[in-house]
Amino acid sequence: MVGFTTSTCLVLSLAALSGTRTTAFQPAARPPASSCHSGTPSVSGPCSTNTRRHPRGWVMAAAATTADAHSTSRTSSPSAAASASSLPAFDLNKYLLDKKDAVESALDASLQVTSPQVAKITESMRYSLLAGGKRIRPIMCIAACEMAGGTAEDAMAAAVALEMIHTMSLIHDDLPSMDNDSLRRGKPTNHVIYGEDVAILAGDALLSTAFEHVAKHTPSHVPAERVVSVIARLAASVGATGLAGGQVMDLECEGKEGVGLEELTWIHTHKTAALLKVSVAAGAILGGASAEEVEACETYALDIGLAFQVADDILDVTASTEALGKTAGKDLNMDKTTYPKLLGLEGSREEARRLVGEAKAALGRFGGRAAPLLAIADYIVERKN
Repeated sequence: MVGFTTSTCLVLSLAALSGTRTTAFQPAARPPASSCHSGTPSVSGPCSTNTRRHPRGWVMAAAATTADAHSTSRTSSPSAAASASSLPAFDLNKYLLDKKDAVESALDASLQVTSPQVAKITESMRYSLLAGGKRIRPIMCIAACEMAGGTAEDAMAAAVALEMIHTMSLIHDDLPSMDNDSLRRGKPTNHVIYGEDVAILAGDALLSTAFEHVAKHTPSHVPAERVVSVIARLAASVGATGLAGGQVMDLECEGKEGVGLEELTWIHTHKTAALLKVSVAAGAILGGASAEEVEACETYALDIGLAFQVADDILDVTASTEALGKTAGKDLNMDKTTYPKLLGLEGSREEARRLVGEAKAALGRFGGRAAPLLAIADYIVERKN
């Protein structure tokens, strides 16, 4: 399941930087005066659960305003509009395909059978790691690194590690004790092929190998403190305050009455957005970004992570199993709380668009260097699988 259609990606690519669509360079609108906020960046603030602005909305708007203070007036004058419209169209389709090819080669090289004794677990690891997919996380890592002044080579080890961690999460998600799914990326899930015991261990091995890969294979010219920072962030993203904690909360909320938007936002800020956050932050760090630039990248990624989940929830309702490459309608069958369940389909689409707008505003300081990440933001909410 490659997940990219030429027509979809080209339309998004051309729209991302065209003169008729300048939202990539516009600040997010400040919430209306009636919106509540806690005055802190906590994702679990006191806002009512029936609001469509997640509790980080004020923080996002403030970050967008700060980003604008560091950039020129991009859309408020005819000259700025002319400048924006004169930018060359960014070819997202070509960018994604080029980066995906490089990522696939690196993933293939990252896991090899080194002895007969480890053949089975390595085969199981490779089965899921090389099963296809959009490779959005590693590509976003590379894009952020290049945006900050680094190269794809600087970020490739971290990009591979991110996909290893993501694959681990998918293997474990599909287990009978979790989501109990038999289809992933259009293929039988790992435990269906290798058994539940080997699937668990393959996931464990992918997680530990991810940290080893960053430590061993990041180019030596990248300062050691950057590598250590990336490893620490990767570890945090899968711990109790990251993917694992979000997954536990998700399981606890299955079939539970009264789960609202605040709880749902907490779940997906940790379960889904945490790994996207570290994807972009890691790339920026490896590329030499300043602390303020890394913070802007994290703001972008957290919003994109939530938008990604909103889009996933919509597709679970509207797309077929064949199109998704995984079982459609799974969330409904398991009585999970989702964005469409709380907001309806149109309300969910509106929320996804709002999140993407705020995400784009956070990258205003980077100008044209942010073109890939801005176009990816559009792709994430308009994708078909």
